Amino acid sequence: MNQEIKVEGLTKKMLQVAVDRNIYWKNGLAPLPKSKALWLLTNPRIEEDDYCCLIAKEGEKMISFIYMIPDFMNTKNNSIEKVYWMILWWVNPKYKKTVLGTYAFLEALRLTDNKIIIKSYAEHIGDFYKKQPFTVIASRLRYTIFLSVDPSMVIGRFKFLKPFKAILDKFDYIIASITNKINYNKFKKSTKDLEYHYINELDEDVWNFIKPLCESDLILKSKEYINWQIDNRQYTQFIIQKQQYQSLGTGTSTNIHIHNLKIINNKKIIGFLSYVINYNEFNVKYFLVEKEENYDLCVNALIENFIKKKAKFIFTDDTKLAENIKTRFLTIFTHKVVKKGLAHNSLRLNMEKVNLLNRDGHFY
Repeated sequence: MNQEIKVEGLTKKMLQVAVDRNIYWKNGLAPLPKSKALWLLTNPRIEEDDYCCLIAKEGEKMISFIYMIPDFMNTKNNSIEKVYWMILWWVNPKYKKTVLGTYAFLEALRLTDNKIIIKSYAEHIGDFYKKQPFTVIASRLRYTIFLSVDPSMVIGRFKFLKPFKAILDKFDYIIASITNKINYNKFKKSTKDLEYHYINELDEDVWNFIKPLCESDLILKSKEYINWQIDNRQYTQFIIQKQQYQSLGTGTSTNIHIHNLKIINNKKIIGFLSYVINYNEFNVKYFLVEKEENYDLCVNALIENFIKKKAKFIFTDDTKLAENIKTRFLTIFTHKVVKKGLAHNSLRLNMEKVNLLNRDGHFY
Protein backbone atom coordinates (compact mmCIF):
# COMPACT_ATOMS: atom_id res chain seq x y z
CA MET A 1 0.00 0.00 0.00
CA ASN A 2 1.18 3.51 -0.84
CA GLN A 3 3.31 4.87 2.02
CA GLU A 4 1.52 8.21 1.84
CA ILE A 5 -1.77 6.52 2.78
CA LYS A 6 -2.55 6.38 6.48
CA VAL A 7 -5.44 4.37 7.95
CA GLU A 8 -6.46 5.33 11.47
CA GLY A 9 -9.27 4.30 13.79
CA LEU A 10 -10.83 7.04 15.91
CA THR A 11 -12.07 6.35 19.43
CA LYS A 12 -14.54 8.62 21.19
CA LYS A 13 -11.57 10.27 22.93
CA MET A 14 -9.79 10.87 19.63
CA LEU A 15 -12.95 12.16 17.94
CA GLN A 16 -13.40 14.66 20.78
CA VAL A 17 -9.89 15.99 20.13
CA ALA A 18 -10.65 16.20 16.39
CA VAL A 19 -13.81 18.20 17.11
CA ASP A 20 -12.06 20.51 19.59
CA ARG A 21 -9.29 21.22 17.06
CA ASN A 22 -11.68 21.38 14.08
CA ILE A 23 -9.45 18.92 12.22
CA TYR A 24 -11.92 17.61 9.63
CA TRP A 25 -14.21 20.61 9.18
CA LYS A 26 -12.00 23.20 7.50
CA ASN A 27 -12.42 22.63 3.78
CA GLY A 28 -12.97 19.87 1.25
CA LEU A 29 -14.83 16.69 2.19
CA ALA A 30 -15.58 15.97 5.87
CA PRO A 31 -16.50 12.52 7.17
CA LEU A 32 -19.56 13.74 9.10
CA PRO A 33 -21.37 17.01 9.63
CA LYS A 34 -19.89 18.56 12.76
CA SER A 35 -23.33 18.52 14.40
CA LYS A 36 -23.42 14.72 13.93
CA ALA A 37 -19.95 14.33 15.44
CA LEU A 38 -20.94 16.40 18.48
CA TRP A 39 -24.14 14.35 18.81
CA LEU A 40 -22.23 11.07 18.53
CA LEU A 41 -19.97 12.12 21.41
CA THR A 42 -23.04 12.34 23.68
CA ASN A 43 -24.10 8.76 22.92
CA PRO A 44 -24.75 7.15 26.35
CA ARG A 45 -23.47 3.81 25.01
CA ILE A 46 -20.08 4.91 23.75
CA GLU A 47 -17.07 4.65 26.05
CA GLU A 48 -13.86 6.67 25.79
CA ASP A 49 -11.94 3.86 24.08
CA ASP A 50 -14.73 2.65 21.80
CA TYR A 51 -14.01 3.07 18.10
CA CYS A 52 -16.60 5.02 16.16
CA CYS A 53 -14.77 5.99 12.96
CA LEU A 54 -12.03 4.79 10.66
CA ILE A 55 -10.40 7.24 8.29
CA ALA A 56 -7.90 6.66 5.48
CA LYS A 57 -6.00 9.71 4.23
CA GLU A 58 -3.56 10.35 1.45
CA GLY A 59 -1.67 13.33 2.76
CA GLU A 60 -4.44 15.60 4.01
CA LYS A 61 -7.11 14.21 1.67
CA MET A 62 -9.67 11.73 3.03
CA ILE A 63 -9.93 8.74 0.67
CA SER A 64 -11.92 6.26 2.77
CA PHE A 65 -14.24 6.48 5.76
CA ILE A 66 -16.15 3.99 7.91
CA TYR A 67 -18.71 5.27 10.40
CA MET A 68 -19.67 3.06 13.36
CA ILE A 69 -22.05 3.56 16.29
CA PRO A 70 -21.75 1.45 19.47
CA ASP A 71 -25.01 -0.02 20.72
CA PHE A 72 -26.44 -2.61 23.12
CA MET A 73 -28.18 -5.72 21.85
CA ASN A 74 -31.28 -6.83 23.70
CA THR A 75 -30.38 -10.21 25.20
CA LYS A 76 -32.89 -12.49 26.89
CA ASN A 77 -30.74 -13.20 29.97
CA ASN A 78 -30.52 -9.51 31.01
CA SER A 79 -26.81 -9.31 30.08
CA ILE A 80 -25.48 -6.55 27.85
CA GLU A 81 -24.07 -7.47 24.43
CA LYS A 82 -22.16 -4.61 22.86
CA VAL A 83 -22.39 -4.31 19.10
CA TYR A 84 -21.39 -1.72 16.50
CA TRP A 85 -23.60 -0.55 13.66
CA MET A 86 -21.58 -0.02 10.49
CA ILE A 87 -23.49 3.00 9.20
CA LEU A 88 -21.31 4.02 6.27
CA TRP A 89 -18.44 2.45 4.35
CA TRP A 90 -17.12 4.88 1.77
CA VAL A 91 -14.15 4.73 -0.59
CA ASN A 92 -13.06 7.48 -2.97
CA PRO A 93 -13.95 6.35 -6.54
CA LYS A 94 -10.26 6.68 -7.48
CA TYR A 95 -9.49 3.78 -5.10
CA LYS A 96 -12.50 1.54 -5.81
CA LYS A 97 -10.39 -1.01 -7.68
CA THR A 98 -7.61 -1.11 -5.09
CA VAL A 99 -7.34 -3.09 -1.85
CA LEU A 100 -7.98 0.04 0.23
CA GLY A 101 -11.70 -0.57 0.76
CA THR A 102 -11.22 -4.19 1.84
CA TYR A 103 -8.28 -3.27 4.07
CA ALA A 104 -10.32 -0.53 5.79
CA PHE A 105 -13.29 -2.89 6.24
CA LEU A 106 -11.17 -5.63 7.81
CA GLU A 107 -9.46 -3.09 10.05
CA ALA A 108 -12.88 -1.89 11.28
CA LEU A 109 -13.75 -5.50 12.13
CA ARG A 110 -10.53 -5.86 14.09
CA LEU A 111 -11.07 -2.64 16.05
CA THR A 112 -14.60 -3.69 17.08
CA ASP A 113 -13.72 -7.32 17.84
CA ASN A 114 -15.95 -8.34 14.88
CA LYS A 115 -19.14 -7.25 16.69
CA ILE A 116 -20.59 -5.59 13.60
CA ILE A 117 -24.22 -5.26 12.49
CA ILE A 118 -25.10 -3.77 9.10
CA LYS A 119 -28.69 -2.62 8.66
CA SER A 120 -28.54 -2.53 4.88
CA TYR A 121 -26.01 -2.49 2.07
CA ALA A 122 -25.84 -1.61 -1.61
CA GLU A 123 -26.64 -4.57 -3.85
CA HIS A 124 -23.48 -4.15 -5.92
CA ILE A 125 -21.34 -5.23 -2.93
CA GLY A 126 -23.52 -8.22 -2.07
CA ASP A 127 -20.95 -10.63 -3.50
CA PHE A 128 -18.29 -9.15 -1.22
CA TYR A 129 -20.36 -9.87 1.91
CA LYS A 130 -21.06 -13.43 0.76
CA LYS A 131 -17.32 -14.07 1.02
CA GLN A 132 -17.13 -12.61 4.54
CA PRO A 133 -18.20 -14.24 7.85
CA PHE A 134 -21.57 -12.45 7.83
CA THR A 135 -25.10 -13.84 7.88
CA VAL A 136 -28.33 -12.23 6.74
CA ILE A 137 -30.35 -11.73 9.93
CA ALA A 138 -33.44 -10.02 8.50
CA SER A 139 -34.92 -9.05 5.15
CA ARG A 140 -37.46 -6.29 4.88
CA LEU A 141 -38.97 -3.91 2.35
CA ARG A 142 -37.96 -0.27 2.28
CA TYR A 143 -40.78 1.96 1.08
CA THR A 144 -40.72 5.38 -0.54
CA ILE A 145 -44.35 6.49 -0.83
CA PHE A 146 -44.97 9.49 -3.06
CA LEU A 147 -48.03 11.64 -2.41
CA SER A 148 -47.09 14.09 -5.16
CA VAL A 149 -44.90 14.22 -8.25
CA ASP A 150 -41.61 15.36 -6.74
CA PRO A 151 -39.75 17.29 -9.50
CA SER A 152 -36.35 16.92 -7.81
CA MET A 153 -36.71 13.13 -7.80
CA VAL A 154 -38.00 13.05 -11.39
CA ILE A 155 -35.16 15.24 -12.66
CA GLY A 156 -32.66 13.17 -10.68
CA ARG A 157 -33.88 10.11 -12.59
CA PHE A 158 -34.34 11.80 -15.97
CA LYS A 159 -31.69 14.49 -16.39
CA PHE A 160 -33.07 15.69 -19.75
CA LEU A 161 -36.09 17.15 -17.92
CA LYS A 162 -34.00 19.73 -16.01
CA PRO A 163 -34.85 22.61 -18.44
CA PHE A 164 -38.53 21.95 -17.74
CA LYS A 165 -38.27 22.25 -13.94
CA ALA A 166 -40.53 25.33 -13.76
CA ILE A 167 -43.29 23.47 -15.61
CA LEU A 168 -42.83 20.39 -13.45
CA ASP A 169 -43.03 22.53 -10.29
CA LYS A 170 -46.40 23.95 -11.38
CA PHE A 171 -47.67 20.50 -12.31
CA ASP A 172 -46.47 19.13 -8.96
CA TYR A 173 -48.22 21.95 -7.09
CA ILE A 174 -51.54 21.06 -8.74
CA ILE A 175 -51.15 17.32 -8.14
CA ALA A 176 -50.05 17.80 -4.50
CA SER A 177 -52.94 20.19 -3.82
CA ILE A 178 -55.49 17.70 -5.15
CA THR A 179 -53.91 14.73 -3.36
CA ASN A 180 -53.63 16.55 -0.04
CA LYS A 181 -57.21 17.81 -0.28
CA ILE A 182 -58.57 14.31 -0.92
CA ASN A 183 -56.47 12.80 1.87
CA TYR A 184 -57.34 15.59 4.30
CA ASN A 185 -61.04 14.90 3.77
CA LYS A 186 -60.40 11.25 4.65
CA PHE A 187 -59.14 12.01 8.17
CA LYS A 188 -60.30 15.52 9.15
CA LYS A 189 -63.26 14.30 11.24
CA SER A 190 -61.29 11.58 13.03
CA THR A 191 -58.36 13.83 14.03
CA LYS A 192 -60.48 16.80 15.08
CA ASP A 193 -60.42 15.77 18.75
CA LEU A 194 -56.81 14.55 18.80
CA GLU A 195 -54.10 16.50 20.61
CA TYR A 196 -50.47 16.56 19.50
CA HIS A 197 -47.93 17.29 22.22
CA TYR A 198 -44.60 18.04 20.52
CA ILE A 199 -41.59 17.31 22.69
CA ASN A 200 -37.81 17.67 22.60
CA GLU A 201 -37.25 14.72 24.90
CA LEU A 202 -39.26 11.94 26.50
CA ASP A 203 -41.09 12.64 29.75
CA GLU A 204 -42.09 9.86 32.14
CA ASP A 205 -45.57 9.50 30.64
CA VAL A 206 -44.37 8.90 27.10
CA TRP A 207 -41.49 6.67 28.25
CA ASN A 208 -43.97 4.51 30.21
CA PHE A 209 -46.00 4.27 26.99
CA ILE A 210 -42.99 3.38 24.83
CA LYS A 211 -41.19 0.96 27.14
CA PRO A 212 -43.49 -2.10 26.88
CA LEU A 213 -43.78 -1.65 23.10
CA CYS A 214 -40.00 -1.97 22.67
CA GLU A 215 -39.20 -4.77 25.12
CA SER A 216 -38.66 -7.37 22.38
CA ASP A 217 -36.65 -5.12 20.04
CA LEU A 218 -33.30 -6.34 18.74
CA ILE A 219 -31.71 -3.22 20.26
CA LEU A 220 -32.18 -2.49 23.96
CA LYS A 221 -34.21 0.66 24.45
CA SER A 222 -33.93 3.03 27.42
CA LYS A 223 -35.28 6.50 28.04
CA GLU A 224 -31.77 7.98 27.88
CA TYR A 225 -30.97 6.18 24.65
CA ILE A 226 -34.13 7.24 22.80
CA ASN A 227 -33.65 10.82 23.97
CA TRP A 228 -30.21 10.71 22.36
CA GLN A 229 -31.55 9.07 19.20
CA ILE A 230 -34.24 11.76 18.68
CA ASP A 231 -32.09 14.72 19.76
CA ASN A 232 -32.49 17.54 17.25
CA ARG A 233 -28.98 18.84 17.93
CA GLN A 234 -27.64 16.28 15.46
CA TYR A 235 -28.96 18.44 12.62
CA THR A 236 -27.90 21.90 11.49
CA GLN A 237 -30.04 24.17 9.32
CA PHE A 238 -28.45 26.90 7.26
CA ILE A 239 -30.04 29.73 5.34
CA ILE A 240 -27.15 30.49 2.98
CA GLN A 241 -24.59 27.76 2.47
CA LYS A 242 -21.16 29.30 2.83
CA GLN A 243 -19.50 26.62 4.90
CA GLN A 244 -16.19 25.52 3.45
CA TYR A 245 -16.70 21.78 3.72
CA GLN A 246 -19.09 19.16 2.42
CA SER A 247 -19.83 15.99 4.36
CA LEU A 248 -20.60 12.37 3.55
CA GLY A 249 -23.36 11.98 6.13
CA THR A 250 -26.80 13.57 6.42
CA GLY A 251 -27.10 16.38 8.95
CA THR A 252 -27.00 19.79 7.28
CA SER A 253 -29.52 21.39 4.93
CA THR A 254 -31.73 24.42 4.53
CA ASN A 255 -34.62 22.41 5.93
CA ILE A 256 -33.82 19.52 8.25
CA HIS A 257 -35.46 18.98 11.60
CA ILE A 258 -36.77 16.16 13.77
CA HIS A 259 -40.26 16.30 15.23
CA ASN A 260 -41.38 14.12 18.14
CA LEU A 261 -44.94 14.01 19.37
CA LYS A 262 -47.35 12.28 21.68
CA ILE A 263 -50.69 11.52 20.01
CA ILE A 264 -53.38 12.03 22.63
CA ASN A 265 -57.05 11.10 22.58
CA ASN A 266 -59.39 11.68 25.53
CA LYS A 267 -56.39 12.75 27.64
CA LYS A 268 -54.60 9.43 27.05
CA ILE A 269 -51.51 8.73 24.95
CA ILE A 270 -52.47 6.43 22.08
CA GLY A 271 -49.35 6.78 19.94
CA PHE A 272 -45.82 8.15 19.63
CA LEU A 273 -44.40 9.51 16.38
CA SER A 274 -40.90 10.72 15.56
CA TYR A 275 -39.98 11.83 12.04
CA VAL A 276 -37.25 13.76 10.24
CA ILE A 277 -38.07 16.37 7.63
CA ASN A 278 -35.27 16.83 5.10
CA TYR A 279 -36.36 19.01 2.17
CA ASN A 280 -39.30 17.05 0.70
CA GLU A 281 -38.69 13.86 2.66
CA PHE A 282 -40.77 12.69 5.62
CA ASN A 283 -38.53 10.03 7.21
CA VAL A 284 -40.25 7.99 9.94
CA LYS A 285 -38.05 7.07 12.94
CA TYR A 286 -40.62 5.89 15.49
CA PHE A 287 -44.26 4.98 14.96
CA LEU A 288 -45.61 3.25 18.07
CA VAL A 289 -49.26 2.43 18.78
CA GLU A 290 -50.36 0.48 21.83
CA LYS A 291 -53.81 -0.75 20.79
CA GLU A 292 -54.82 -2.02 17.36
CA GLU A 293 -58.10 -0.11 17.61
CA ASN A 294 -56.08 3.14 17.57
CA TYR A 295 -53.77 2.22 14.69
CA ASP A 296 -55.73 3.86 11.85
CA LEU A 297 -56.24 6.96 13.96
CA CYS A 298 -52.49 7.29 14.58
CA VAL A 299 -51.79 6.81 10.85
CA ASN A 300 -54.24 9.65 10.25
CA ALA A 301 -52.19 11.78 12.65
CA LEU A 302 -49.03 10.93 10.71
CA ILE A 303 -50.62 11.95 7.39
CA GLU A 304 -51.88 15.19 8.96
CA ASN A 305 -48.32 16.00 10.04
CA PHE A 306 -47.05 15.06 6.57
CA ILE A 307 -49.47 17.46 4.88
CA LYS A 308 -48.77 20.26 7.37
CA LYS A 309 -45.00 19.99 6.71
CA LYS A 310 -45.62 20.14 2.92
CA ALA A 311 -43.52 17.04 2.36
CA LYS A 312 -43.62 15.11 -0.92
CA PHE A 313 -42.86 11.53 0.06
CA ILE A 314 -42.73 9.21 3.08
CA PHE A 315 -39.71 7.01 3.76
CA THR A 316 -40.08 3.98 6.05
CA ASP A 317 -39.09 0.33 6.60
CA ASP A 318 -42.34 -0.34 8.46
CA THR A 319 -44.37 -2.60 6.16
CA LYS A 320 -47.56 -2.45 8.24
CA LEU A 321 -47.46 1.35 8.24
CA ALA A 322 -46.66 1.58 4.52
CA GLU A 323 -49.44 -0.80 3.50
CA ASN A 324 -51.95 1.04 5.71
CA ILE A 325 -51.10 4.34 4.02
CA LYS A 326 -51.30 2.83 0.53
CA THR A 327 -54.65 1.16 1.29
CA ARG A 328 -56.40 4.05 2.98
CA PHE A 329 -55.00 7.15 1.26
CA LEU A 330 -54.47 8.43 -2.25
CA THR A 331 -50.84 7.99 -3.27
CA ILE A 332 -49.12 8.64 -6.60
CA PHE A 333 -46.41 6.00 -6.64
CA THR A 334 -44.65 3.61 -4.27
CA HIS A 335 -41.08 2.43 -4.71
CA LYS A 336 -40.18 -0.77 -2.85
CA VAL A 337 -36.76 -2.33 -2.48
CA VAL A 338 -35.64 -5.33 -0.45
CA LYS A 339 -33.06 -4.49 2.21
CA LYS A 340 -31.11 -7.14 4.10
CA GLY A 341 -29.53 -6.77 7.52
CA LEU A 342 -26.25 -8.54 8.26
CA ALA A 343 -24.49 -9.59 11.45
CA HIS A 344 -21.02 -10.99 11.95
CA ASN A 345 -21.15 -14.72 12.65
CA SER A 346 -19.33 -14.26 15.97
CA LEU A 347 -22.51 -12.65 17.40
CA ARG A 348 -24.31 -16.01 17.04
CA LEU A 349 -27.75 -14.50 16.55
CA ASN A 350 -30.79 -16.75 16.32
CA MET A 351 -31.97 -15.85 12.83
CA GLU A 352 -35.49 -17.17 13.42
CA LYS A 353 -36.07 -14.70 16.26
CA VAL A 354 -34.41 -11.57 14.87
CA ASN A 355 -36.75 -8.78 13.83
CA LEU A 356 -34.87 -5.74 12.54
CA LEU A 357 -37.31 -2.88 13.07
CA ASN A 358 -37.47 0.58 11.55
CA ARG A 359 -36.26 2.16 14.80
CA ASP A 360 -33.28 -0.21 15.26
CA GLY A 361 -30.13 1.38 13.89
CA HIS A 362 -32.08 4.38 12.60
CA PHE A 363 -29.53 7.18 12.93
CA TYR A 364 -30.56 9.25 9.89
